[in-house]
Amino acid sequence: MAAPKQFNPHPFTYHQEIDLEITTLTNLGDGLGRHDGWVIMVPFALPGELVRVRIWKNHKNHSDADLIAVVRPSPERITPQCPLFGVCGGCQYQHLSYSAQLDWKRRQVSELMQRMAGLTITVESPHPSPKQYGYRSKLTPHFGRPTSGELLPIGFLRNDSPRLVDVPQCPIATPAINSALGPIREQTRIRAAKYTKGGTLLLRDTPEGLVTDMNARAKERIGEITFEFPAGEFFQNNPFILPEMVQYVISQAKQGGMRFLVDAYCGSGVFSLCGHKDFETIAGVEISAKAIAAAQGNAQRNEIRNCYFVAASAEAIFAQIGFPPTETAVILDPPRDGCDPVFLKQLFDFGPSRVVYVSCDPATQARDLKLCAANGYTVTRVQPFDLFPQTRHIESVATLVRQG
Repeated sequence: MAAPKQFNPHPFTYHQEIDLEITTLTNLGDGLGRHDGWVIMVPFALPGELVRVRIWKNHKNHSDADLIAVVRPSPERITPQCPLFGVCGGCQYQHLSYSAQLDWKRRQVSELMQRMAGLTITVESPHPSPKQYGYRSKLTPHFGRPTSGELLPIGFLRNDSPRLVDVPQCPIATPAINSALGPIREQTRIRAAKYTKGGTLLLRDTPEGLVTDMNARAKERIGEITFEFPAGEFFQNNPFILPEMVQYVISQAKQGGMRFLVDAYCGSGVFSLCGHKDFETIAGVEISAKAIAAAQGNAQRNEIRNCYFVAASAEAIFAQIGFPPTETAVILDPPRDGCDPVFLKQLFDFGPSRVVYVSCDPATQARDLKLCAANGYTVTRVQPFDLFPQTRHIESVATLVRQG
């Protein structure tokens, strides 16, 4: 096969096949090996395996290759439950035993903490999800613009391209979602002529039943607290481990006799409202007025009176917080990009005694923890939670204490 015009032929020719020993996994879930010292990334190859690979791209300091055959398999290699594994881009680890998934996720968080934050702290073993399959309570299949009035794939992006793969069932989604997925896909195809562009479907499994309207109000329960929020908005979608993680975060925040809590990036108020019995007063802060309205409504519905919520400007997050810093803990739960530098400066100026940083991306968390360490905070514990079995994703909770 002829090489693409922009193909760089060094150090390998296009589609050159080689045998490669895989030594580790990257934090993107790819196997990594070295050929004469040159790094090669191979999706779906596992540490300890000897594999045959086919080179398809050479970068400045590594090459990308496809897995052709497993010559010597890892003892941790198992049979994936999904027939689309390796084609659908949603999962990276269905071929890896669950105990090994947890171990590699711990290693990857540890490596990021050392390399990006300069921390030598021991990262705890991840808390496992009670369910390894059938746990995902929200699914959002996509479809492209109809061709001649006909919808083609309804599903998710392929592993190897921006094209969609048709997904009739998803083993990591809850049984209720999979039961409804077939009829909803069929109804969408019947209405194909009405679509002038592509779109996204919603299937959210809630205690009150399946919700498919993005603008409907959905409910979820954590312990004794009921949360209501727009069905299409963010809410953690593994309800089986979420209560455990929330209680852990609150327990870390209240240590040292903290009387007050600031719940930054508070969203619909999960940490604030679940922790209302553990603090005298709690302030939830957000720059999203829509999120603050949802949090206030949840406080009223649950008759919680020691939590208040503030729609703060990005430049003055703590301006309306009058808590004494020495008796105050802050919970951070930012989006995947991590904390904005302007926000972190305000946090350091406020100077709370304790900070508990919840992150869905340990790489951006490690970047921010390095800044925290340079501004008087010591990381005392890093505890991952596996909210996303069969995928490369991991939730990481870091506890920080202000020195001096």
